Amino acid sequence: MQADHYDGFAASYDAENASSLLNACYERPAMVRLAGDVRGHRILDAGCGSGPLSAELRARGAIMTGLDGSPAMIELARRRLGDDVPLHVADLAEPLPFADDTFDDVVASLVLHYLEDWVAPLVEIKRVLKPGGRLILSVNHPTAHVINHPDEDNFATRQYSETFELDGEPAVLTFWNRPLRAMSEAFAEAGFVIAVMDEPPPSPQTPRELLTPRLASGERTAFFCFLFVVLEPR
Repeated sequence: MQADHYDGFAASYDAENASSLLNACYERPAMVRLAGDVRGHRILDAGCGSGPLSAELRARGAIMTGLDGSPAMIELARRRLGDDVPLHVADLAEPLPFADDTFDDVVASLVLHYLEDWVAPLVEIKRVLKPGGRLILSVNHPTAHVINHPDEDNFATRQYSETFELDGEPAVLTFWNRPLRAMSEAFAEAGFVIAVMDEPPPSPQTPRELLTPRLASGERTAFFCFLFVVLEPR
């Protein structure tokens, strides 16, 4: 997965994540809303990064465990979460270091799109979920890639890189784009069914100065970014 690539810009990514429109005011509130009432739930944050989603869910009563491939991100998560949240440096593309039926829920926030193969990681996540558990995930929306790259084969699963500015610092991120069909096939092959699929707007609490003029006017067609899915083992 090459998650340790994040070591080079972990601090700037964490700073951007803390207050940006896409992370703080869109993706994270949507994940928290989909998780719902998590009091007493044992939750694995798979690809926890610096821990902001774990912090939000812990504040709502969840018993959190975090996992990320970047040692620098895990160190930031330890500073944020303290010693009462077990944190592991591990690659989501490898077998997970947990027993069967350990977690009530798994959250995977903006992580699967870094992987070429989804089936093996999803099978591992299913293994560590308790019966009746949920996988709550967010990924890059395939339609956003179509809009930004109209000349490419957007029905193929293919790798691409983009340069982002994170808290004023440039960083190159590499993703795997896959069409919705390929996503649903991977979910089914791993033994999951889709319980929820969502394309929410930004949080109503988003500061107005973070919104583009079209978003501030309420125009939903101006906003395609992430896709949110809740999966349940079948």
